[in-house]
Amino acid sequence: MSSVLNVSAYLFMRIADPASLQPVLRERAQASGLKGTILLAEEGINLFLAGAADAVRGFLDDLRRDERFAALAAKESWSREQPFGRLLVKVKREIIRMDHPTIQPAGGRAPAVDPLTLRRWLDAGVDDRGREVVLIDTRNAFEVDYGAFDGAVDWRIERFTQFPAAAARHRDDLQGKTVVSYCTGGIRCEKAALYLRSEGVEALQLEGGILGYFAAAGGAHWTGECFVFDEREALTPELTPREQHA
Repeated sequence: MSSVLNVSAYLFMRIADPASLQPVLRERAQASGLKGTILLAEEGINLFLAGAADAVRGFLDDLRRDERFAALAAKESWSREQPFGRLLVKVKREIIRMDHPTIQPAGGRAPAVDPLTLRRWLDAGVDDRGREVVLIDTRNAFEVDYGAFDGAVDWRIERFTQFPAAAARHRDDLQGKTVVSYCTGGIRCEKAALYLRSEGVEALQLEGGILGYFAAAGGAHWTGECFVFDEREALTPELTPREQHA
């Protein structure tokens, strides 16, 4: 039976004092018996945590009492064992590194498409306006190799900092189409869609990323599994670790 709750959550917002927040969140997470990673930067927070369900949800509820984090939404999955070996709380320059400082999701998100709408578009082969839908995988190549949306564009990037250059090279191929960027949990999609729009591409982001799509739409139009950065390695469209699905 799966008894360990795993959550991933991020929020782009202004944190003026990430270094002072670091020890506070470390102490709270340790007191709750949680393991995983919390990344803090001036642009926001990104976390992956696991532990007892009440402890994980209580930690998030406590975090949301700070009005800066009130909008933090988490995606949940379960495992039989703790998938993290330790707790890390780090202060970084960016919570997801792009090295493109003009792209600031905290200042305004790109438009998003929800998972059920995307599945409907993929069922039909076009969006509601009859336009071709192009899915752009913003993940690193090794992640894509675990699984991807059928027919998605994969530029074989090795790290997310390479995404802007790849997008600029392929900009003309995307004109006149409805482009949807996607990633594991949504964080890379946020910056990717904004960058594409800055290049004149009509881009949307997949709300909630792949994990949000699995939760709402299952495995429709998806082949394989979804790589995750913990000891579970990959999740099936049922949001179970691959070994539990076997």
